Amino acid sequence: MAFSPALTTEFGALLGDEHVIVEPDRLRVYDCDGLTGWRSTPAAVLLPASTAEVQEIVRLCTREGIPWVARGAGTGLSGGALPVADGVVIALTRMNAILEVDLASQRVVVQPGVTNLEVTRAVEADGFFYAPDPSSQQVCTIGGNVAENSGGAHCLKNGFTVNHVTGVTLVLPGGEVVELGGKVLDEERPDLLGVVVGSEGTLGVVTEITLRVVRTPATVTTMLAAFRSITAAGEACSRVIAAGVTPAALEMMDRLTIEAAEQAFNPGYPDGAQALLLVELDGVVEQVDHDAHAVEELCRSLGAFEVRVARDADERRLLWLGRKGAFPAMGRISPDYYVQDGVVPRTRLPEVLERIEELSREHGLRVGNVFHAGDGNLHPLVLYDSATGETERAKELADAILLACLDAGGSLTGEHGIGVDKACAMPGMFSERDLEVFARLRAAFDPEGLANPGKVLPTPRLCGEVPGPYRTHPLERMGLAERF
Repeated sequence: MAFSPALTTEFGALLGDEHVIVEPDRLRVYDCDGLTGWRSTPAAVLLPASTAEVQEIVRLCTREGIPWVARGAGTGLSGGALPVADGVVIALTRMNAILEVDLASQRVVVQPGVTNLEVTRAVEADGFFYAPDPSSQQVCTIGGNVAENSGGAHCLKNGFTVNHVTGVTLVLPGGEVVELGGKVLDEERPDLLGVVVGSEGTLGVVTEITLRVVRTPATVTTMLAAFRSITAAGEACSRVIAAGVTPAALEMMDRLTIEAAEQAFNPGYPDGAQALLLVELDGVVEQVDHDAHAVEELCRSLGAFEVRVARDADERRLLWLGRKGAFPAMGRISPDYYVQDGVVPRTRLPEVLERIEELSREHGLRVGNVFHAGDGNLHPLVLYDSATGETERAKELADAILLACLDAGGSLTGEHGIGVDKACAMPGMFSERDLEVFARLRAAFDPEGLANPGKVLPTPRLCGEVPGPYRTHPLERMGLAERF
């Protein structure tokens, strides 16, 4: 059913007219997330301030058969927050309160619009921090982190978002509010909380999140190792872990991303490096010193021509500034870029990186690599110029890189999610029976199919699967695809 003026009035009475956006020019702000190649303008954007308001929005949408998409800061990179034409966006940015800080239990309870970095800032004076740290942590929100099961540089040792969420308040697609988990780390019942984290908004709207924070380590050492070969740097990643060292973070940057970071932030990375490793070690002083010595010896044995240790907090911040700012810095060397997100086993990193170089030459486009090397989570950035007609070639190259990850025994995503961008690639990783189970689980939460439709799971015909009874694909409703 189409969004009507009567519904605008009804939502205005619920939220206040100023929190209901229907003007076309204002709606354009919400027509994509960080993956700007996919765009669709919603019929309305609604900005609730409480669980009760979200609950009523969902009830009204269900009553009218209107699809909806929950959205945070819009920093996602897979089209997970892409609106549905004639649907609504439930923008959760007004729900930005830290509700409780319980350090005795090492828990913080927040609304979904709280930014990632705000959690650490709320507890750091007491000697705690929130470990999952996406590069966009200053602006990305906890609600979006939960939807995508976001990672970050320091997830190698500490775990991803799912390892730090102990409870959520969830508004189901029918409007019912349920509590999953709480302050206890693991409950003795089916892990529905684990199902919801990473479900990309397809099972309901998360309106409160209980997070686990961890103690600040006794000491931190940040190291930089510079290599003349990206293959050698990849080999060093595997060797570090194989040596029994578990860094808090183990990151890699190649020549292109080093060049962009230097232009943007001037972090002082070594000249002539084809690849850099950032290795951060934390814990008790004796263990960190031992591990730092082992990492330096190992890197030098594989050809590192410089190994540097940050002397103080300021130098450590500068080293990380180049890495954390690598994505936006790419604008210094390319008018456009396409971010891919795949995972490979650590031991296959050298050969996959070599394959990416081959694919780059074959397609005639540059690829910058900056990624979480310790857990094999690649983020190739395909550089292109949309003004000269390179967009389709960039997408083809990005898809080929993803296929190379699967061929190496990897997966479609490490933290950016599937969204619309990779839905059609799901049959490359999962069997038909797997996908049927996923669809049945989704239908158990959302029988009407109104929660973020068109995301994650492929739909027949448009994704080249075995056809079944025809259903109008959400991309058709968005005007982004046609039946043939």
